[in-house]
Amino acid sequence: MLYLVPLVFFCIAFVFSMLGMGGSQLYIPILYWLGFDFKTEAIPLGMLLNVVNSATATTTYMIKRMVLWEAALPFAFAMLIFPPVGAFLNAQLPSKVLIGFFAVFTATAATVMLSGWKPRGKMSPTGRIILGLSAGSILGLVAGLIGRGGGSFIVPILFIAGLELKVAAATSAFVVTCSGVSSFVAHLAIEARPNWVVWVYCVVAVFLGSEIGSRVMAERLKPKGVRTIFGIALWGVALFLFVHDVLLK
Repeated sequence: MLYLVPLVFFCIAFVFSMLGMGGSQLYIPILYWLGFDFKTEAIPLGMLLNVVNSATATTTYMIKRMVLWEAALPFAFAMLIFPPVGAFLNAQLPSKVLIGFFAVFTATAATVMLSGWKPRGKMSPTGRIILGLSAGSILGLVAGLIGRGGGSFIVPILFIAGLELKVAAATSAFVVTCSGVSSFVAHLAIEARPNWVVWVYCVVAVFLGSEIGSRVMAERLKPKGVRTIFGIALWGVALFLFVHDVLLK
């Protein structure tokens, strides 16, 4: 069964690199279900694969000049600053309610994308900066409070705010890379126990999946195909969040 993990992660990386997401919300539970210790093995490796996936996709999108820096840099800055603030506050908030809200938001965004709706008009450079700082701050704060990365929600927010879908995914990939690096470094320094053979195989599989997936999205997929993939995948993420984090906890 363990030998199938790189193949499964290759497929996840192939799809999630198109979405501007890292995939840790799937990597970590899969590793845990396969018997890896949750804190010392599943989370550190899952976060590493998250970074490898998003960073590889970001490189492709940067070469293709698809990243909208006016939104990406403020978003990334806020997502780096506010998760520690949320963790420090340690507010006693009902995490199930928050995750349930985000699951509903993700499902709504998926439905909007599958419907073919397109945002009207383009945001100004100032509006993109304000969007990045405000949305990044809120997602970062919530991520720190409930221990959830927030990458699933970046693309829908950018799309609904008026960014073209491919640009939203490329911009999200950069933001997810920045926020994921700090989280991975923290887990690696504090509690990771790497199994280097497994880590290397998984990293190679995710790198290849992300490299191929991001190129397919950038060069070959038409807008309708991108919307369909986004809609189906985000519906899957919404159902996973609701079942795994609301019903089963």
